Amino acid sequence: MMNNDKHQIHWKKVELGDVIDVFDSKRIPLSSIERKKRQGIFPYYGASGAIDYIDDYIFDGKYLLVAEDGENLNSRKLPIAFWATAKFWVNNHAHIILGKEGVADTEFIKNWLLISNISGYITGAAQPKLSQANLKKIELFLPPFEVQKKVGAIIACFDDLIENNTKRIKLLEQTAQLIYEEWFVNFRFPGHEMVGSDAMFGEMPESWSLAPFSKVVDVNPQITFPKNREHRFVTMGDLSVGAFVQIPDGKNTKAGKKFGHRDTLFARITPCLENGKGGYMLLDDENEILFGSTEFIVLREKTLPSALVYLISRDERFRKHAQKSMVGASGRQRVQEKCFDSYEVPVAPKPLLDKFEAICKPIFREIYYLSHQNLALSRIRDFLLPKLMSDEMALFNQ
Repeated sequence: MMNNDKHQIHWKKVELGDVIDVFDSKRIPLSSIERKKRQGIFPYYGASGAIDYIDDYIFDGKYLLVAEDGENLNSRKLPIAFWATAKFWVNNHAHIILGKEGVADTEFIKNWLLISNISGYITGAAQPKLSQANLKKIELFLPPFEVQKKVGAIIACFDDLIENNTKRIKLLEQTAQLIYEEWFVNFRFPGHEMVGSDAMFGEMPESWSLAPFSKVVDVNPQITFPKNREHRFVTMGDLSVGAFVQIPDGKNTKAGKKFGHRDTLFARITPCLENGKGGYMLLDDENEILFGSTEFIVLREKTLPSALVYLISRDERFRKHAQKSMVGASGRQRVQEKCFDSYEVPVAPKPLLDKFEAICKPIFREIYYLSHQNLALSRIRDFLLPKLMSDEMALFNQ
């Protein structure tokens, strides 16, 4: 990080242990069996984030968690340093730290760890580990405390905007899911009071019918496209858990699972399915064809509109039905496509299906917009971060 004499004068070389307080002694690991008996509302954190929710907490406040072990220390697929706030519990796979008041800004430390190569402090090949002793030995250059706070505040603004958008995305999806539940599970759709029910189907309206999912949805549709032409590629890693609009990572390929605009991607392999991986594709070019992982099952609108197809794929009942069909070696089990033949869904009259699609369309579009906004914010933040951490910005020359 020392690029010039000014940097050497104003940025001081320190060991991390001299500028942070460590709270690892308060950690209490709980087995999965213990956690199962103690389910609750408080996050239970591990090396890469919350892994469960239990009935009690150890910490109350805002702390920085740093991964102590795991493959992610090397791969960096997930952040190795992240905030835990309010009331929470931590196991023995994450360090808990705070910058010393007036010496090190914790937000600055977090961002430095996210962009820095600390491989020299990580031990173990089969099981990478960043011990507390080695964490404290990490060397870095720190600017004056006020500069650290300024850098941290700038990056925090981007992170706050991204977090707010993410919360809005979650609320919008929950809204769509609630409408789905009301209309297609509870049958409380607009005008339901005026429609009779058929005893053989319980409370399902007379004008509705039951049909196998595979009859009203196109499962793994046949898609034609120009040969020897590259297409954008979507990996399983591009899909998150919960947010349904996903943006391809930009890689190009000529092979893979094919899908397009308004298709739903359904993860067929364990543990991705159990973890809730899924995706709904909204594309600027409605005629674009994408390639993706062969571990996707593509679900395309047919009798049922695309929004309803996606929301059914998020339904826990649907996902559990798919899980029961899984076969294969432990850890690599896959959903059998034929399971969709035996899962029946209620089919409403077309005018009601069209009305549902019309209600969901602006909700999905807003999520699409917010997702793109988050992508742009992330790119700007990632561009600025290394410059801010190396004193390249005029900010430090004032």
